[in-house]
Amino acid sequence: MEGFIDRYGMPVFNNPSSPVLGIDGEMIHQGAIDYWQNEVDSLSNDPDALNEFYRQFPRTESHAFRDESKQSLFNLTKIYQQIDYNDSLIMGQNITQGSFSWHNGIKDTKVIWTPDKRGRFFVSWLPEMSLQNKVTIKNGRKYPGNEHIGSFGCDSYDISGVVVGKGSNGSLHGMTKFNMDNAPSNEFFLEYIARPQTAEIFFEEVLMACVFYGMPILCENNKPRLLYHFKNRGYRGFSTNRPDKTFNKLSKTEKELGGIPNSSEDVKQSHASAIESYIEKHVGLDLVQNYRDSDEMGVMYFQRTLEDWAKFDINNRTKFDASISSGLAIMANQKHLYTPAKEKSKISINFARYNNKNSVSQLLNK
Repeated sequence: MEGFIDRYGMPVFNNPSSPVLGIDGEMIHQGAIDYWQNEVDSLSNDPDALNEFYRQFPRTESHAFRDESKQSLFNLTKIYQQIDYNDSLIMGQNITQGSFSWHNGIKDTKVIWTPDKRGRFFVSWLPEMSLQNKVTIKNGRKYPGNEHIGSFGCDSYDISGVVVGKGSNGSLHGMTKFNMDNAPSNEFFLEYIARPQTAEIFFEEVLMACVFYGMPILCENNKPRLLYHFKNRGYRGFSTNRPDKTFNKLSKTEKELGGIPNSSEDVKQSHASAIESYIEKHVGLDLVQNYRDSDEMGVMYFQRTLEDWAKFDINNRTKFDASISSGLAIMANQKHLYTPAKEKSKISINFARYNNKNSVSQLLNK
């Protein structure tokens, strides 16, 4: 920015207590930071213009590397408010990096969480001991014991080996719903965006996360290997059925594995609407105070997911792994919104009427 250098060559960052003579001979009445903030405030109702201003006049590293919005599907103002707020936090105090493993290496027993800087999981909340590994067994099938607390959403992949740089990541998000337990409400608590060396490693890590938190998972069924992994290990009860159809309307494969297709336009629209609604309610500042006080910042610590939302293109969803899985987690938590209404059929009962005045009854016309 020009016009904020004093006659000694020093930048004027904040509003001076009295006007300062600039290097160009003009008096400086306002500091660069205050001018920058005023511009940001004036563009708060125009997300695209605000994003472009950030790109041209960055104050943080994330500002400098933002993409052009191109009429973003979601509210960029709220997303970037949250990103900027997160940049001011010491993220190590809010997010822990680590990995899951089976106790003593024995599968289908107890899952252990271990902080590890090489781990692929990032979590902001760990359940208390009484809620960990909460799995119930009904008729020989395992079911999640904490379904009332939250759900997972997953964007899976089936092929292990790909051309370098061509394969998309596997993505997993965990999110809580409103609950009365000792857990946050309506918050994302887990982010996993990675592509391990083999698909089997990814499947097992997803399974361990679901078992540890005791929560169900909703994932796309066009890549069914993950769903078969769950079914073959006895965890079919963890796989959520598509919420927009009743069970008797599901296909044979959907009844067998669960999951939801990604090819349906209705599903795509519902998925995008779920993310859009979540951002409006729980991300950034709520200046009109519809959901919380205007000075209360939303809680969404996962920067990669926020950045993925900012770039999301509903017509080219393939590369937005984080958006796919996070949206599915939201849909899983509010599946009651997609439950089809039951059709009430009226039963018409007509009784025959007779005239009994004579010795022989006669059928009356309807």
